[in-house]
Amino acid sequence: MKEDCPPSSHVPISDSKSILKSELLSLLKTYNCYHEGRSFQLRHREADPCESPQEEGALIIEGLLNISWGLRRPIRLQIQDDRERMHLSSASWAPGRPKEPPLQDGRVTAQEPSAQAGPREESSRDSSEPMEEDEETPQLMRTKSDAACVIQRRPRCRAPGEAQRIRRHRFSINGHFYNHKTSVFTPAYGSMTNVRVNSTMTTLQVLTLLLNKFRVENGPSEFALYIVHESGERTKLKDSEYPLISRILHGPCEKIARIFLMEADLGEEVPHDVAQYIKFEMPVLDSFVEKLKEEEEREIIKLTMKFQALRLTMLQRLEQLVEAK
Repeated sequence: MKEDCPPSSHVPISDSKSILKSELLSLLKTYNCYHEGRSFQLRHREADPCESPQEEGALIIEGLLNISWGLRRPIRLQIQDDRERMHLSSASWAPGRPKEPPLQDGRVTAQEPSAQAGPREESSRDSSEPMEEDEETPQLMRTKSDAACVIQRRPRCRAPGEAQRIRRHRFSINGHFYNHKTSVFTPAYGSMTNVRVNSTMTTLQVLTLLLNKFRVENGPSEFALYIVHESGERTKLKDSEYPLISRILHGPCEKIARIFLMEADLGEEVPHDVAQYIKFEMPVLDSFVEKLKEEEEREIIKLTMKFQALRLTMLQRLEQLVEAK
């Protein structure tokens, strides 16, 4: 039943469905028990009248949402990171500040004024120590080898070991393949990232937030979110649905159900009736097909015999009517 303005005792799942607040809170409790002691626990509160006067007292859930990459085509990253460009322009020179050392290997290092740690220490700290009560280190991390931090220089001779190290550092980021020249990034299938969202954010808003996080040039209309079950069942989240609510409804275990980011034109829904056959081997599936064919042939024979019997009865009746005249 469609509810344009669900009461405070209900929480919307989409523009046409809702769930009892008490039932959702029970599922949320189970969800948080599963993630006890981890940063993936979700917080809930009631909507502030200032932020949502029409839905005062409505339940709002906040926290990190895991999303897995399921792309078949590469994505385009922005050549220039706006945040780094603004940081460099404002902090590159100040009165009385000593000049920066000359650039080496065609790389620009954007450091905070208060942090003077070297690039190696900085990158290791980013990958091993996630920020407290914040999003985990993203899988598509913007590192010093990013296109935003590369300036074309004349090639110079390097030792084989140094050249191999630079090539590996520049073309692979956290296990994902990245091409500077074309600004194309191919996330590893099944790799996971997360974004901080709330239960009022729709699928389109979550997609936009995720793409902005990694400075992806592709628009959100090119992608879609899917719930992929362990059985192989795949369901597309509509634009009006709320991914965080869907995550709670499907349970906390990522092995049973995961949220995947896929191309909108390549993603395909797999209903439960089809998914139950996905994990069978081909010989077993062939035997199923043979049995279905045999059953189909039996049904055809039955229908043919029934048709012939009815036809004979009708002909006999017609003959009786003709004789009666």
